[in-house]
Amino acid sequence: MKRLILVFPFIIFFILFSNLLFGGEGMWLPHLLKSLNEKDMQAMGMKMKAEDIYSVNKGSLKDAIVHFGGGCTGEIISDKGLILTNHHCGYGYIQSHSTVEKNLMKEGFWSKGNDTELPCMGLSVTFIVRIEDVTSDMLQGITDDMKDNQRRLLYDQNQNELLKKISKESYQDVMIRGFYHGNQFYAFVTETYKDVRLVGTPPESIGKFGADTDNWIWPRHTGDFSLFRVYASENNLPAEYSKSNKPFKPRHFLPISMSGVAQGDFTMVFGFPGRTNEYLTEEGVRQITEVQNPVRIEIRDKVLKIMDKYMRASEKIKIQYSSSYAGIANSWKKWIGESQGVKFTNGLERKEKWDMEFQKRVDQNLAWEKYRKLIPELKKNYIQLEPLALAKDYYAEAYQRNTQLYNCYIRMKRLADAYEGRGEAVYLQRRTEMSEQAAQMFGNMDMRIEKEIIAATTEIVRKGISTELWMPYLKDRLNEVNSDYIAFAEKLFSSSQFTSPEAIVKLNLLPYADWKLAVQSDPVWKFYEELNYFINYGIQAQATVLEENISDLRRIHMAALLEVFPERRFYPDANSTLRVSYGKVEGFKPRDGIQYQAQTYLDGVMEKYVPGDYEFDVHPKLIKLYSEKDYGRYAENGKMPLAFIGSNHTTGGNSGSPAIDAHGNLIGLNFDRVWEGTMSDVNYDVSICRNIMVDARYILFIVDKFAGAGHIINEMKLVYPKKTSKKNKTPMLIKAS
Repeated sequence: MKRLILVFPFIIFFILFSNLLFGGEGMWLPHLLKSLNEKDMQAMGMKMKAEDIYSVNKGSLKDAIVHFGGGCTGEIISDKGLILTNHHCGYGYIQSHSTVEKNLMKEGFWSKGNDTELPCMGLSVTFIVRIEDVTSDMLQGITDDMKDNQRRLLYDQNQNELLKKISKESYQDVMIRGFYHGNQFYAFVTETYKDVRLVGTPPESIGKFGADTDNWIWPRHTGDFSLFRVYASENNLPAEYSKSNKPFKPRHFLPISMSGVAQGDFTMVFGFPGRTNEYLTEEGVRQITEVQNPVRIEIRDKVLKIMDKYMRASEKIKIQYSSSYAGIANSWKKWIGESQGVKFTNGLERKEKWDMEFQKRVDQNLAWEKYRKLIPELKKNYIQLEPLALAKDYYAEAYQRNTQLYNCYIRMKRLADAYEGRGEAVYLQRRTEMSEQAAQMFGNMDMRIEKEIIAATTEIVRKGISTELWMPYLKDRLNEVNSDYIAFAEKLFSSSQFTSPEAIVKLNLLPYADWKLAVQSDPVWKFYEELNYFINYGIQAQATVLEENISDLRRIHMAALLEVFPERRFYPDANSTLRVSYGKVEGFKPRDGIQYQAQTYLDGVMEKYVPGDYEFDVHPKLIKLYSEKDYGRYAENGKMPLAFIGSNHTTGGNSGSPAIDAHGNLIGLNFDRVWEGTMSDVNYDVSICRNIMVDARYILFIVDKFAGAGHIINEMKLVYPKKTSKKNKTPMLIKAS
């Protein structure tokens, strides 16, 4: 009876929190799948082995996955280096090739062959060659009592020594990343290819259908994809752009399934998720969702309304601000959903239960006495940090993240730093380049919009920040204009030499001494220099101690979690390294009375169609294909599948990740999460956390039937994995027509 009483609480605990262990949660390191996840994945329906996903001895799925542009994911889908990724991941490069006269964003683009593919200067893709555990090397000389800043110094020293020892080819690189908040380290041997070219993109009426209104929303009807190609040298190695380069030959590429998806099908997402914070305490999550998010949301809401007003009135401004608007709106809407999702799922209460269970266990075990004050100490430091973190967000959102004025300052700051740090020759070279590129630098901004943004956000800052954290310089400037925010912005812009290409060119003709004097007396320079000084010495000086305390405590807390909960499998937080998440195709119930299905169809595009609206307009050819039900071989029961959702754990950086079926074939393209589940970065809940994927058949339909680019389809390997041969049980292949 005593034994039963002791075991019973653990059983209850396991049942209460089992949804945190299975059912979609987790971003797992691919080289550890065999020991941690293979059996679980196969029990959910996977037909592969872990070695089919990650291997250093043979071609595997990892060899088809690329870090696209450093912020997204892409995958190789042909033996000629064809890359599939999201439309929004390639958007900046599509925009760079667009003009009012030839607007690729509006019209789309499909290359006729290799010689018509468009170079994308500055775009690169990175492959992971292998992953190695280097924890013992990185922790050499580090003791438990060392603070975070002391550890960082030793980390750097150990890393420098380690990089000399890791075996790699001359064309390969090595990056080392920390996991579990600095309790474990892995080295990633990589290959980066810098010759990447645009192959095809649908018009934004398809690739961005629904735009910001539908962003983070299910049901979704966006064909969010684009096609690129990676090129290599004659010997298939990384090379800078050259017309003599050849299409890259991959070790592996993903076949594309024509079988479609069904409720309950196994799904796997393979990519480079950016940042998550899954192991925050209740107080850490509360500060994000109830303190910081509301400030970020309020300021961005105002900025977006200003941009939208001008974008709807001018096609030129729409082109200028499309990329900027999308980036600002993406986080704005995500933060709204994140805060609401935590509230809807009682996320803070769930975190509190974890904290209480942790505290209960450490209180009952003398061996864990050193962990007993962790939760209270974390809470104390978070509460002390709160007003400082709030002020930093107000200033950053108002004056750095959402206005082009900051970029105007940064350009001049870098030029000034070039003289001080690199000498006059480098300064003169960069000054000449700036003058030559001045018109281009200002191509994506309109000063009427920027002035209105500064005026509106300054009013929000003035009313939101406590008086003791109010920036003195800004207060003085507002007093000069009797707190007239429009007058403040007008004065800042009209008297600055940083805010027009003509003024930049004229300024850069001055001798250095005169140039320096003019720059340092410029109102924009003064404003940002004062802002940076105040943030660094007035706010950050106080915040640093608290932030380092929290960092130290979180590292110890993470180590304690691993020790105190031995029955739980812990995956490391995302940090832009290669990860696998797995789940299944399934709908969800976001709130009372609503049940979402897992699949959408082209019918939904026509239901949302608003002629002439830049978010919901539909291309005439797509209307014709729909009205004639001309879907070719890509239809399902007379309907054209468009998107589906699954319980895969994803975040930013997973954009463009392949959705892979049980056999290792591409079934879709990950591009978003449902709004109700965006809190998965801090509080995954399988009941509402869903990722959104474009159905592979819709991608093929657009390329083939809409674009008439059958030659691109011909590169691909199309398969019917659900129609297997009775003799060999292997997926049937079909020839691309």
